[in-house]
This record gives sequence, structure tokens and C-alpha cells, in this order.
Amino acid sequence: MSTTTVGTNLEISKYAVRPSCQKSYSSSFYASTCKFFCLSRRCTPLSLTSRKVENRKYSKNEIVCLVSNNLGGTTEQEGLTYKEAGVDIDAGSELVRRIAKMAPGIGGFGGLFPLGDSYLVAGTDGVGTKLKLAFETGIHDTIGIDLVAMSVNDIITSGAKPLFFLDYFATSHLDTAEMPDFYANGEYDLSGFAVGIVKKESVINGKNISVGDVLIGLPSSGVHSNGFSLVRRVLARSSLSLKDKLPGESITLGEALMAPTVIYVKQVLDIISKGGIKGIAHITGGGFTDNIPRVFPKGLGALVYEDSWPVPPVFKWIQKAGMIEDAEMKRTFNMGIGMVLVASKEAAERILNEGETAYRIGEVISGDGVSYR
Repeated sequence: MSTTTVGTNLEISKYAVRPSCQKSYSSSFYASTCKFFCLSRRCTPLSLTSRKVENRKYSKNEIVCLVSNNLGGTTEQEGLTYKEAGVDIDAGSELVRRIAKMAPGIGGFGGLFPLGDSYLVAGTDGVGTKLKLAFETGIHDTIGIDLVAMSVNDIITSGAKPLFFLDYFATSHLDTAEMPDFYANGEYDLSGFAVGIVKKESVINGKNISVGDVLIGLPSSGVHSNGFSLVRRVLARSSLSLKDKLPGESITLGEALMAPTVIYVKQVLDIISKGGIKGIAHITGGGFTDNIPRVFPKGLGALVYEDSWPVPPVFKWIQKAGMIEDAEMKRTFNMGIGMVLVASKEAAERILNEGETAYRIGEVISGDGVSYR
């Protein structure tokens, strides 16, 4: 039987085994016990408490991947994607397309209900797997901000002023709605619902967008509340823990990832009140690539100016640690821009000179989709 031998006392930063089957194994390295996982023929790195590997042999059914600090070796890992992390954006878009055949007009950020001379605008959302990081970091005092933000930021894209917000909280054991055996101890789930109102003549629906209009980006606080399935896969691959410092920064990785979503209500409604806003896109799951086109009429697309705003360090770390392609990053994360306003040239100049941070990030062009320059 052919074997591969790992040398004695080889200093390594990561160690992974890829068995030919889907079972898990365990092996002792000095006093440490580690598990080897097979994950769709992809090597999964494991950080060891001991940095030395004993001299032993592995069968041909176990492919050993070592990353050596001394030898400069690399793993056979490929770049991560959102789909491989469990979220298929294309499948979601296809579902919306099919529903639209029976319910024309869906696909916006909020649902509109006519009420006299106004529309009630409703939105609902959760915070997804960011909750998992809340459980792991113990940071629970900002997750409620995320919950409110995800719903109210959606309904203001129609120009609606939020009226009220409802929340749903469920856990296995507490003094509220309880579901024994459904949630693990110490875990909970959240959902939020917001309703706003806007005059019919003031609704923002993108119908007046034209070539040459300006894309104005409002900065995000970080990852906000989307893309965490991929973030968690990156964390699993990385040698850093949530308690480690974000490279080059003074805060921990956990603190950077748990930064609460910006609530844009006051800023955006103030901008809208001064005129010239033709469309608004909340940059959530799908990033620029899928969210900006949602507000455009047919035949129009967006040209985004790369490097026209500062990308927060947390995104640079995610991309590097996960070896994620640029296109995948732009279709998964907000990349530092949480809200995009489509404005006339006059309105754009006013917004950029009013004092609050905003960036000219692109323009409306003929075509479709989003391109980058």
C-alpha cells in the first residue's frame, strides 16, 4: 500500500487531512485531539494547539495537506463562494421570477398597499446567521439594531416614513415564546416587521431614472447583516479566532463582524425631502450586482467606479482569508456601501456637499446589470 510520510518535528501553521470517505476521524497529536473532515473533496484546515506533527504514515486514501511556515508550502484549497457556503443567489432569483408570473410587480424592497392618497409600505427580515456569531462572541446588545435596520432600510427605498416595528423572538427557554427542543440552549431566533407610509405622488419607484443619473453611495458600518454564511466558512478556514485582532486594526475580528447595521432612515428621508432622488437600493444579500438593478427600468444599467470609496478592512480580510474572487465579493457583500441613491446630477452635487459622508460611486448607463470600471 502506498503511503506518504510526514517528517518529524515539522513546524506548521495548519494541518488538514482529506479522507476519501465522508466519515470523521480523530487522531492524537501529543495531548491534542483533532478531527479530520472530508468536505466535498476540499481540504479543511485545522489549527492545532501543538505546532508539531509526529512522525507517522498515511495511506493513499488520506491526502495530507501541510502549510509550512518554514517551507512556504500552500494548501490545495480553492476560493470560497456564497453558494458553497449554502446560499444560492441564483436559485433565489429564479424563485422570485417564477412567483412574479402569478404576482406581477414583486421584486422591490417593500410591499405597497394603497390607502387613500398614500401607500402603506411593509417590509420584513431577520438577521440570518449573524445570530450564530452573536452566540459565539456573546455580543447581544447590538443584534436588535440589525433587526430594525434590515426592515426599515428596505421600506425607505420607496420613500416611506416608518410608522411602527414589530419583532418576533423565540428561544428554547426564557420568559417569552418558548419552543423546547427546537433551539439549542442559549440560542434564539429573531424576525422583524416594519410598516411605513408615503404619499402616492411621492413614491420612489425608479421609473424616472435615465442615462447620466448619478449613483451616490452611503457608507456601511461593515458587513451589516448579510453574507454571514460565507463569513463563517471563512472563519472556519482562517487561523484567527473571533477574539483575535482584525489584522492591522485595534478591534477584534468578532467586534468588526458584529458592528451593527446602519439605520439610514433619518439621513435618507432628509435627502429625499430636498428632491432629485429617483431610485434607492438597499445593498443586502446579492451585493451591488443584484440589488442596484432592482430599481432600474428595463434597458438601463449601472457603471460602478471602482476605488471611489474606501473598502473597510474587514472585507479585505474576508477576501484574503477566503481566497474569494472579486466578482463573488461584489455579489455577496456591501463592500462598504450600505445604500445606493440614484440622483439627478444637481441633487448629487448637493448631497456630496452637504457634510454627511457620501460618495459618487457610479452612473446610470444604457444596457443592463452592473459593470465596473
